[in-house]
Amino acid sequence: MTDIVKIFCIDLKIGMHVANLDRPWLETSFALQGFIIRTDQQIAKLRSSCDYVYIDCGLSKIDEPAIRAMSPQGSRKTKAELFPSKTLIPYKDSVDWDAEFPEAQIAVAALSESIESIFESAARGGAIEISKLKKAVDPMIRSISRNPDGCIWLARLKQEDHYTYQHSLGASIWAVSLGRQLGLPKSDLRSLALGALLLDVGKLQLDKGLLKLERQLTPEEFEVVKGHVELGVEAIKENGILNKDVVDMVASHHERHDGSGYPRGIKGDSIPVFARIAAIVDCYDAITSNRSYARGIPPAQAIKKIYEWRDIDFQAELVEEFIQAIGIYPAGSLVELSSGEIAVVAAEYPTRRLRPRVMVLLDADHKPLENIKMVDLFLVKLTDNGQPLEIVNSLEPNAYGIDMSAIQL
Repeated sequence: MTDIVKIFCIDLKIGMHVANLDRPWLETSFALQGFIIRTDQQIAKLRSSCDYVYIDCGLSKIDEPAIRAMSPQGSRKTKAELFPSKTLIPYKDSVDWDAEFPEAQIAVAALSESIESIFESAARGGAIEISKLKKAVDPMIRSISRNPDGCIWLARLKQEDHYTYQHSLGASIWAVSLGRQLGLPKSDLRSLALGALLLDVGKLQLDKGLLKLERQLTPEEFEVVKGHVELGVEAIKENGILNKDVVDMVASHHERHDGSGYPRGIKGDSIPVFARIAAIVDCYDAITSNRSYARGIPPAQAIKKIYEWRDIDFQAELVEEFIQAIGIYPAGSLVELSSGEIAVVAAEYPTRRLRPRVMVLLDADHKPLENIKMVDLFLVKLTDNGQPLEIVNSLEPNAYGIDMSAIQL
């Protein structure tokens, strides 16, 4: 058994011996090629440079079993093993963020309008216009296929008074982004988009007052809310939606990897793989959104929670791919820089998720800048006074009163 194991930087501990990085040493500021982590500052530096590293168990000051327990290696399935009947596609960004963002705006605006119209009709007992939905998701899928950051940015613009619609839109964008990361063909990206849009369609038949309660539900109330799954499956089947993947997503998005979910309590590989994807994106979008009973948490904190829940609530391989798909700081995340400035993440790069391109909105005194400035943290690594420039904190949505929708690009 090899002594070298892969560890995501989110799991690094003092005492681990870093043998190698997920990129060449020369692309980082580390002077030594191999060292024992002795301070929290070293951990922060590794997290700012890498997504994962390789730990030498034999040279570490931590027990080997404890290190191996954190490793995503071992019996992990590859993408091909997760989708044995699929021909996977290696997607690459074909346009940059500046060129794609206007297209993403058009696609997401049209999709959002369609969702609201269709859901309002369905809430009144009307039909779910599946043909209209299919037509509406295609521009969003094309945009994410070219470059996902534009749509990911827009998924962060939540309207609290339209949570059901916005949650459906966000979950759909996250699902397609994860599907792209997995290499699924366009037909499957459409299934993911539609399934995620319809996850909560059953809630349209529940009492709105129950869904807007600003307190924890009683056991009896929770049983009523759990019924939205069956209501949703019935609704989509009645409307002629027979796509198995879409039905699986609606029926099983609240099932959990360890069997603790509902409505059937199935676990592991018994949960359809598209439903496993749905569970992750549904949870991520929910905990990063403002709901009637809870405030949304910053993306970095949400990613940490999702990662901690791997092999408990969610399949570890899919969690790791999700992190690769959207990064610790997805486009649209508000962040604080080591300079004290406040910025929003504009565009990420798969090879350097923790050093994205950002738009600086507020100066070190948290005063609005007259002119927004774009900074590529991969190219600009020092402040004007020679101090390291990096992201030090992920901020809550609308921190410092910033209205993301009002930013003029």
